[in-house]
Amino acid sequence: MAARSAPSCHLRLEWVYGYRGHQCRNNLYYTAAKEIVYFVAGVGVVYSPREHRQKFYRGHSDDIISLALHPERVLVATGQVGKEPYICVWDSYTVQTISVLKDVHTHGIACLAFDLDGQRLVSVGLDSKNAVCVWDWKRGKMLSMAPGHTDRIFDISWDLYQPNKLVSCGVKHIKFWSLCGNALTPKRGVFGKTGDLQTILCLACARDELTYSGALNGDIYVWKGINLIRTIQGAHTAGIFSMNACEEGFATGGRDGCIRLWDLTFKPITVIDLRETDQGYKGLSVRSVCWRGDHILVGTQDSEIFEIVVHERKKPFLIMQGHCEGELWALAIHPTKPLAVTGSDDRSVRIWSLVDHALIARCNMEEPIRCAAVNVDGIHLALGMKDGSFTVLRVRDMTEVVHIKDRKEAIHELKYSPDGTYLAVGCNDSSVDIYGVSQRYKKMGECVGSLSFITHLDWSSDSRYLQTNDGNGKRLFYRMPGGKEVTNKDETKGVHWASWTCVSGLEVNGIWPKYSDINDINSVDGNYIGQVLVTADDYGIVKLFRYPCLRKGAKFRKYIGHSAHVTNVRWSHDHQWVISIGGADHAVFQWRFIPERKLKDALHIAPQESLADSNSDESDSDLSDVPELDSEIEQETQLTYRRQVYKEDLPQLKEQYKEKQKSGTSKRRERAPGNSIRLHFVHGYRGYDCRSNLFYTQIGEIVYHVAAVGVIYNRQQNTQRFYLGHDDDILCLAIHPLKDYVATGQVGRDPSIHIWDTETIKPLSILKGYHQYGVCAVDFSADGKRLASVGIDESHTVVLWDWKKGEKLSIARGSKDKIFVVKMNPYVPDKLITAGIKHMKFWRRAGGGLVGRKGYIGTLGKNETMMCAVYGWTEEMAFSGTSTGDVCIWRDIFLVKTVKAHDGPVFSMHALEKGFVTGGKDGVVALWDDSFERCLKTYAIKRAALAPGSKGLLLEDNPSIRAISLGHGHILVGTKNGEILEVDKSGPITLLVQGHMEGEVWGLAIHPYLPICATVSDDKTLRIWDLSPSHCMLAVRKLKKGGRCCCFSPDGKALAVGLCDGSFLMANADTLEDLVSFHHRKDIISDIRFSPGSGKYLAVASHDSFVDIYNVMSSKRVGICKGATSYITHIDWDIRGKLLQVNTGAKEQLFFEAPRGKRQTIPRMEVEKIGWASWTSVLGLCCEGIWPVIGEVTDITASCLTHDKMVLATGDDLGFVKLFRYPAKGKFGKFKRYVAHSTQVTNVRWTCDDSMLVTLGGADMSLMVWTNEMEGSREKRPCDSEESDTGSEEDGGYDSDVTRENEISYTIRALSTNIRPMFGIKPHLQQKEPSIDERPPVSRAPPQPEKLQTNNVGKKKRPIEDLMLELVFGYRGRDCRNNVHYLNDGDDIIYHTASIGILHNVATGTQSFYQEHNDDILCLTVNQHPKFINIVATGQVGDSADMSPTAPSVHIWDAVNKQTLAILRCYHSKGVCSVSFSATGKLLLSVGLDPEHTVTIWRWQEGAKIASKAGHNQRIFVAEFRPDSDSQFVSVGVKHVKFWTLAGRALLSKKGLLSTLEDARMQTMLAVAFGANNLTFTGTISGDVCVWKDHILCRVVARAHNGPVFAMYTTLRDGLIVTGGKERPSKEGGAVKLWDQELRRCRAFRLETGQVTDCVRSVCRGRGKILVGTRNAEIIEVGEKNAACNILVNGHVDGPIWGLATHPSRDFFLSAAEDGTVRLWDIADKKMLNKVNLGHAARTVCYSPEGDMVAIGMKNGEFIILLVSSLKIWGKKRDRRCAIHDIRFSPDCRFLAVGSGENSVDFYDLSLGPTLNRTSYCKDIPSFVIQMDFSADSRYLQVSTGCYKRHVYEVPSGRHLTDQAAIDRITWATWTSILGSEVMGIWSRHAEKADVNCACVSHSGISLVTGDDFGMVKLFDFPCPEKFAKHKRFLGHSPHVTNIRFTSGDRHVISAGGDDCSLFVWKCVHTPH
Repeated sequence: MAARSAPSCHLRLEWVYGYRGHQCRNNLYYTAAKEIVYFVAGVGVVYSPREHRQKFYRGHSDDIISLALHPERVLVATGQVGKEPYICVWDSYTVQTISVLKDVHTHGIACLAFDLDGQRLVSVGLDSKNAVCVWDWKRGKMLSMAPGHTDRIFDISWDLYQPNKLVSCGVKHIKFWSLCGNALTPKRGVFGKTGDLQTILCLACARDELTYSGALNGDIYVWKGINLIRTIQGAHTAGIFSMNACEEGFATGGRDGCIRLWDLTFKPITVIDLRETDQGYKGLSVRSVCWRGDHILVGTQDSEIFEIVVHERKKPFLIMQGHCEGELWALAIHPTKPLAVTGSDDRSVRIWSLVDHALIARCNMEEPIRCAAVNVDGIHLALGMKDGSFTVLRVRDMTEVVHIKDRKEAIHELKYSPDGTYLAVGCNDSSVDIYGVSQRYKKMGECVGSLSFITHLDWSSDSRYLQTNDGNGKRLFYRMPGGKEVTNKDETKGVHWASWTCVSGLEVNGIWPKYSDINDINSVDGNYIGQVLVTADDYGIVKLFRYPCLRKGAKFRKYIGHSAHVTNVRWSHDHQWVISIGGADHAVFQWRFIPERKLKDALHIAPQESLADSNSDESDSDLSDVPELDSEIEQETQLTYRRQVYKEDLPQLKEQYKEKQKSGTSKRRERAPGNSIRLHFVHGYRGYDCRSNLFYTQIGEIVYHVAAVGVIYNRQQNTQRFYLGHDDDILCLAIHPLKDYVATGQVGRDPSIHIWDTETIKPLSILKGYHQYGVCAVDFSADGKRLASVGIDESHTVVLWDWKKGEKLSIARGSKDKIFVVKMNPYVPDKLITAGIKHMKFWRRAGGGLVGRKGYIGTLGKNETMMCAVYGWTEEMAFSGTSTGDVCIWRDIFLVKTVKAHDGPVFSMHALEKGFVTGGKDGVVALWDDSFERCLKTYAIKRAALAPGSKGLLLEDNPSIRAISLGHGHILVGTKNGEILEVDKSGPITLLVQGHMEGEVWGLAIHPYLPICATVSDDKTLRIWDLSPSHCMLAVRKLKKGGRCCCFSPDGKALAVGLCDGSFLMANADTLEDLVSFHHRKDIISDIRFSPGSGKYLAVASHDSFVDIYNVMSSKRVGICKGATSYITHIDWDIRGKLLQVNTGAKEQLFFEAPRGKRQTIPRMEVEKIGWASWTSVLGLCCEGIWPVIGEVTDITASCLTHDKMVLATGDDLGFVKLFRYPAKGKFGKFKRYVAHSTQVTNVRWTCDDSMLVTLGGADMSLMVWTNEMEGSREKRPCDSEESDTGSEEDGGYDSDVTRENEISYTIRALSTNIRPMFGIKPHLQQKEPSIDERPPVSRAPPQPEKLQTNNVGKKKRPIEDLMLELVFGYRGRDCRNNVHYLNDGDDIIYHTASIGILHNVATGTQSFYQEHNDDILCLTVNQHPKFINIVATGQVGDSADMSPTAPSVHIWDAVNKQTLAILRCYHSKGVCSVSFSATGKLLLSVGLDPEHTVTIWRWQEGAKIASKAGHNQRIFVAEFRPDSDSQFVSVGVKHVKFWTLAGRALLSKKGLLSTLEDARMQTMLAVAFGANNLTFTGTISGDVCVWKDHILCRVVARAHNGPVFAMYTTLRDGLIVTGGKERPSKEGGAVKLWDQELRRCRAFRLETGQVTDCVRSVCRGRGKILVGTRNAEIIEVGEKNAACNILVNGHVDGPIWGLATHPSRDFFLSAAEDGTVRLWDIADKKMLNKVNLGHAARTVCYSPEGDMVAIGMKNGEFIILLVSSLKIWGKKRDRRCAIHDIRFSPDCRFLAVGSGENSVDFYDLSLGPTLNRTSYCKDIPSFVIQMDFSADSRYLQVSTGCYKRHVYEVPSGRHLTDQAAIDRITWATWTSILGSEVMGIWSRHAEKADVNCACVSHSGISLVTGDDFGMVKLFDFPCPEKFAKHKRFLGHSPHVTNIRFTSGDRHVISAGGDDCSLFVWKCVHTPH
């Protein structure tokens, strides 16, 4: 049965006919070597026209659709389609992969482009967002990513003349991108009036910000910046698909079949119309063009490649042709010549010469062709058509012989008979017709046995029989020529078939996988001579099988290259070649057949032709003739390491369960116990499923692992130290070349690898994110900088890391089967090997991927399972140990020889300076010379050789060896039985550590008075261990069966052991010899107990759910306890020995009387009053609290109470050991928790004096000894426990400001909705009523009056062309902190409001602004490192974290020149609430407002995210780096303080521990500061400051402030600390205090602001000054010496600021806001002059025309008139209950108009004095009043209302004026209305939910400014009656600009903010005269 192995011959791809022109563009280039690079199907092709040779790049797994050429023109990048598509960068010269970029795009990669120096690559995906991604391709690292566009992107290019700029184009758009930090920010191209908005297909960038692009209509669009400046119309008559820039200019190619050449300024040079040339044809369409020198390459839609020489442009040279549209199915081979014939749906039939690799004939038919055949004499060619006809041509000249149509459905297969007389034609209507050739194809017969369409036909050699296959997979036989079906099997048995192309039949059974019944194999062809069969399938794979192959699932070699389905495959007439054709890729592949005898030569000639490169892979299924796996390996491959519950899932599970159980926990729970335990010693070593995990460290200690613990064992002192960073089983361990660091990998859903220092036992780096389920192998590189790891996911992923940075460098799929080992090449850091089940692979790094090649075994051996591997003395040599005991020696990837080394598998090998050492299952250690020529010495591990100093006993001779290491003159050996031995070179063996062997360990007993314990396990041993400092196994005995429980008698003399088969025995505790045994039960004995005192009775519990009671003296059973409904889990005696407490698997707690076993019921309350001799029960009131919140997922397996009845220890299924206070009443008690065991803890016991706790791990087989550290006795050492999980119920304290900040929801501008409750139809959507007189042309009419009275009439009017931000009055103190800082030695301060960063000069008050944020800034910090002077980071709010421009981001910028240095788009959805720089200034920490409150660390200069982790489930307020550290920081928030460490890419956190101080409770923490020696200070909501040492609370500074401590600042130069809080000013206290470094003494400062309470939000300390930012939007400078306060910045406290009025003649303005103040501001002096507290919220304010009076409207309906000179009240009145929205003096000063929310306008006559009686009011106003304006003559008033209607009323009568003509003639004194036809153009398209809130026309009457709900200020021309008028927009405000005004003389515009409570002063820039 030869089919069990793959054939030993081979196919090599020799030629591909075709080029992918359809659906691709710009995919054809000249390389530097003047070769041509393009792609077809899944193959990159490099064609040399000079030598007519093709080279192939075959690193892709699916269709290639994009290609880019590196600027040096040697490297090529290609992108493919697929579910997980990737990009390959490869060398066009060697066709080797340089880099693989993956794991980012989905669906496919549509475009690629290199930048100018070729360092970066940009790619565009085919996903729904068309993601744009920038790569550092050499490192395989993604630098930045952003959503590209909502529709397809067709082309992308780097701007080669400006750094960090890109351009992309596609369906109806072009975008100009800038890359900064990790942020790609697009600006859409503005088509404007210059050209139509349309689809742009290609582009090229030029100098001076010019971009040329080709459009769908054939025009060329020219862009400058983002604006379209001109179009070159009619450049082509149809779409321009390709544009190529070169030194001389540009070449474009279009759908019209023309190529045009342009010079560098895009002036036309020449046109080449390919349709007119000799080779041309109608409908030719150009898809790709490349111009170099005098050659032009052109690729067409129809798969042709032309080369044009410019001066002979009429004669293009056709260098490649292929089939085009539709599918390619027809293939026939000429019977005598090396020719192949193909026919396709493009209706062409083509004949190819296989020798010349060229098309030699082509003929177009009327119909799509589906099959072809050539007669045996080579004269006739028959073609089957899609319409059911067939045509016969003469091969010689392609003339028609006959055309016959007998069928309606497609002809799928036809064949001539071997004697040339008949033609069989198979049709899709399931019939086969037989035609006679010599009778001019007369129909001779018909075969009609099939029920489905015919797929394959074969004739017998004598032409008497025909076999067919159909779509149902049926195989039928017919007699020829009549077509009668043959049903008798015997008749067809001996038939010899002329050809074999059928897919079903005995001879080809093997081509189908074992268990499949699918018909995805399209074609086969048998080569009888070579005894090989070739097949083609739907997955693009061509396979070689042996022929015949009779058994399903035969072995094969496979070849990839075709993209989707391969439709047909045939051997050439002389079997030299195989031809395969692709359906969708239209490609014809020609493979050379290399028979076995030639294979050997081929290998030596062309090493790069080695098997991996041709992508020939051995078949997926395993070779069947490999010997059976060794039992041990078999066992190991069965292990899954999957967990029901992963530790990572616990927090989420807890949250879910907490939700369910909110109600349950009302009682205040007990505190956690005062005692804690510390891991002291672990008996055990993980050898049963791990290898090579045992090493000597630098100083001669031994490092290994067991359970979840990394152990460092000192053999001189017999002590252990532990690395406890893992939380589940460790599966592998590797040591750094310097022997000081260790890497360990663990089990987990997202398993981590920890690299830790064996000296300090601290983690240096934690790597995760790329493996699943677990990490089973790790290895360091020779320089120690890199680490390789292998996961246990389905594909055993291999990852290469830069472990210090925590970066993944490369990743690849390893193998389907288990990989046991990974080894890095000591000489070349980019190479590594992996070895495992039937697997040996040699890898090299290629950018972000790894390229692997299978080891080539040749004839030397079989494909074996490798258990271990090492590199030899050169980079080429490698050695591997097999599962059969051989050592394989490899050179490069070739097996050179094998050496027999052990009986049974070779499990471990180790390379020495001058040789090797190996260890195997046979228990022998062998030393070898450096070439494995001879074995120098062997050591057998035997009991006899055990040295006297051993810490235990060997269980058996020759245990299986799993790990070997050399050092310090010894050989260290680890065995499968969990022993660690040290072999001296001279022979003696010392046993150092041991544990139980494989199988679960359950039984544990503590001796009543000696420090020893007994264990019994499923490994069928009973062992006695010494717990005193000698820590060793004292005795062991083998049992017939595994055991589950044991117990010492009260005198310690006897030991009872319960076994798994239902029997138990009593043994002598000293000698372990049997005393007596019983076998009364069938199921496991689960617990066994002697009664206390004299030990008269023995209770034996079993899984049969009975407890038997035996009399020990008489050895008789005296009682049976019945009544349990499930198996018994625990039993305990009372002190008198009269009562038994029993726990069962059904969670029942039962009681029985001894000795008879009568059941008793005892009330729950009474149970704890009974004196119990022991307590191991897990049920009952006393231990209700030990069950966790997630009790449904996990079980408590064991408990044990200390003898002083104070502390209950428990063990559970998740591997946690916990300590509770006893009794643990009430649900979810508090505890201390310890992780060391990996999975379930099966037993816990306190020793006789409570000094130690002993715990057993079930699956980890380890016995752990913990020392008990009593309360008070221990020095304050941080304990390793974690506090209880469930958060404390106590609230963290209350403060209104904190609550407000915590609950605030930040809206982003783009989503803001209207601030006023408007209703009705927006102005731009209203139907316009035709006005009465559509005015006649201008000439005849009288001139229209001015719309607006202008007050600078004499001067020439100059329009305003721009606004420059000059001043901002405002500071965001209400909900942000620590956001005011000194810069430049205190000369400047920096702070923020709205979306603006403000640099404010203290001396002059001048301001400059950072305006790059597109939404509100929430946090600000300054880089303190001298290298980064004046560098500021600000974080903003945002929408969802999708990396789009509205996503939250952090900007890092230079405060002086306002340059943006980096933008970090982050994954904090909602916004960034805290930022902090590290000590070196290179790292930045950001915290999000997302539900997880994510904490992220960035390397901001590169825009790289280093690490990110969920911070806390409630709000985090501040996180700050320690001022001296780059890795440690602290976060504080709602009931939260966490101490973080950055290790590599991982963030480790510790919660602050309160337990050391009595009655300390976790409060809400608001601020943080730092002191020396790892001290941290946190400010709390109650005014206390907590002082932490490391993460433990060591004291509390009580009442540091009377209210919450909102701000703290650590001064770097002297360590003094400033705190700021919320308190009432008093004599001794102050809201700001300066403290010493320890926070022991302080000095208070009062802020003289006149406020009732001062609330400080930000503090900063400079030279002798303290800078304070307050909740009241003031920024104050306090002198340290004289305590003098200087207010630098004022602002409104609460918004919105509704009222705004500018002085009629001076540069003053007034503002009125919700905070109840009206403030007077001076623009020239840049300060607040005055403020009036009104006691109520103010809504509007207005100056009288002379500027001598001010009217103020209030929210409560009152209005007040003040005299400006004295600020005395002149009059006040309240006639309305609703808010006054606008108030106006008439221009003649006679009337005051007051508009309110009660839909009214009241008129008051001021000439009657301050009594303010209402004279009249306006009737029928439809809604609330928004704005009012008087006419210039004071006779009319226009009112805009809340239903988008504007009304005009007469003054003072209040009559509604409806005559439109009269209204049009009015000249207005002012215009602030947002309604009216004159301002129709201010309403934008995008305002569905948002409004324009305010407007103001300039005094000159020709400019108009508006403010809207999006926070935009816009500048229009006035009037602007056209919809959507042109304008300029100015950003800066938060959502809602509430009011806007021009100052006198139009010098400034003032805008008032709603959400940001800020006033912006914009300087008007007038057009010059």
